[in-house]
Amino acid sequence: MADGSQSFDDTSSSSTDIVAADRLRLFIERIERLEEDKKAIMEDIKEVFAEAKGEGYDTKIMRQVIRLRKMENHDRQEMETLLDLYLTALGER
Repeated sequence: MADGSQSFDDTSSSSTDIVAADRLRLFIERIERLEEDKKAIMEDIKEVFAEAKGEGYDTKIMRQVIRLRKMENHDRQEMETLLDLYLTALGER
């Protein structure tokens, strides 16, 4: 076309749009279900921390321990070395 727009076959375009829309809807619905699952899991985790706190555990320290356990050993050692270096430089050790 002279104006730069493209001409599309209405039949193939609409069937492609329907397929794409169905696929998109499936992705959205899957994400929504996962978000619901995530919310339920987060509530469960919150309950476990509340239970631990009720028994006298420090939940801030528990969160730190969980974070450290997720780290690779060499990354944790490097972090601890740098932390010690920084605290020493500040006269805190």
